[in-house]
Amino acid sequence: MRGIWGIDPGWGITAVRLAAGIILLVAGWAKFMVGTEALAASFAKMGIAAPGVSGPFIMLLEIIGGVMLILGIATRWLGLIFTIEFIVATFYVKIPVSFAGARLDIMLLAASILCFLAGPGRAAVDEVWLEKGVAHGARRPA
Repeated sequence: MRGIWGIDPGWGITAVRLAAGIILLVAGWAKFMVGTEALAASFAKMGIAAPGVSGPFIMLLEIIGGVMLILGIATRWLGLIFTIEFIVATFYVKIPVSFAGARLDIMLLAASILCFLAGPGRAAVDEVWLEKGVAHGARRPA
């Protein structure tokens, strides 16, 4: 794919990956600061199954996964996992209450789908380690 003004489109993916990673890291850290008991109570209020397990799991996923996205490690796998998280958050938790409250979740869902389908973009550990140019228009050997 050709970029505008010769800029590799992978840099656009990188911007989305970094923004999503930072948002997730901050959100996970906020959950950590609230504490696991309050987090579980909040998840229970939202009707999330097994809130004592799912709350801390999502907290750790967002902290560790956010850092991994920032670094560009296991981007496609994290994209898939976060896609599942944000399908639930968007359509089960947020939209039934208020569409306006779901805007950030919809954007994070889109970012997760992008990471899953397009890979890490540029400036990522995956770019060197796993993708090896695949996300930048290079074809895989036949």
